[in-house]
Amino acid sequence: MEPIIRALLVFVGTSLRSRRSMQLEIVVLRQQLVVYQRSARRLRIQPGDRVLWSWLSQHWSRWREVLVIVQPRTVIAWQRKRFRDHWSNLSRHGEPGRPAVPDEVKVLIRKISAANALWGSPRILGELRKLGIQVAKSTVEKYRVRSRKPPSPTWRAFLTNHVPDLVSVDFFTVPTVRFKVLFVLLVLVHHRRRVIHFNVTEHPTAQWTAQQIVEAFPWDTAPKYLLRDRDAIYGNVFQRRVESMGIGQVLSAPRSPWQNPYVERLIGTVRRDCLDHVIVLNERHLRNLLTCYLNYYHSWRTHLSLMMDTPDSRPMHPPDLGTVVEFPEVGDLHHHYERLAA
Repeated sequence: MEPIIRALLVFVGTSLRSRRSMQLEIVVLRQQLVVYQRSARRLRIQPGDRVLWSWLSQHWSRWREVLVIVQPRTVIAWQRKRFRDHWSNLSRHGEPGRPAVPDEVKVLIRKISAANALWGSPRILGELRKLGIQVAKSTVEKYRVRSRKPPSPTWRAFLTNHVPDLVSVDFFTVPTVRFKVLFVLLVLVHHRRRVIHFNVTEHPTAQWTAQQIVEAFPWDTAPKYLLRDRDAIYGNVFQRRVESMGIGQVLSAPRSPWQNPYVERLIGTVRRDCLDHVIVLNERHLRNLLTCYLNYYHSWRTHLSLMMDTPDSRPMHPPDLGTVVEFPEVGDLHHHYERLAA
């Protein structure tokens, strides 16, 4: 009895509907029968079926009532996919948008941001524009490396910033032909590995050493820190004189020359390059030898730590300047080379 009543209610309802609505319902029901007929075990919904139902969902309010083979949310998903595909096709076939960022620019942005932890995106953007690279700020934001920790300089940067304020002093001994022992004092500035003062004596004292520091730093040129060992020659007179000049003393540990490496390396260099190849006659002879060698050391001897430059920066001679000419140095122990026009 229930099916008969339901059929009568449907008949009465259809008599009140418009002809267009009836025709659409017939078309939709026949289309679903066609889908069932071409499907064996599983529904085979083709792209045309999806287009039809997507179109009906936009133009017919009663499409949910007659849809049987799929759920309404599936049709809505089809419509959204059609929308995305439509605009994707337009973007591919239309005018190109923002050009792709070259890989080398991406690498450069990461390199700059990693090496300069204090720089923000505007600073990196300005640096790129100075290099002739035009990118948007959003591009820099996308590819820059962000530090998880607060920005901090590297140890290399920290030490580089403090090297100009560091000076080392140390003594080394040189025997003479008459079996005397001469003491050589070196005052080395770390920044450019320059020996700003040296002197030779047979009888070093704290007062003599203090006077050498005064001569090495006249007026207001005193450094901030002075590195030295714990030798007794740096007595009370020396310490009071250094403190009066506003210089802080940094003492190395006992029997730890590696804690004052710059001046220790220099002493080894002076011995290997010069003193190991001569016999020192007297104090005057040693002073002349060291003067000649240090002139060569400052002007012509290249240093790995200075990027193969000299303490007194040496200009590069291009090939078109002339032929290479050899000049002897330190009594023909060493030579330097220059290009001179023929």
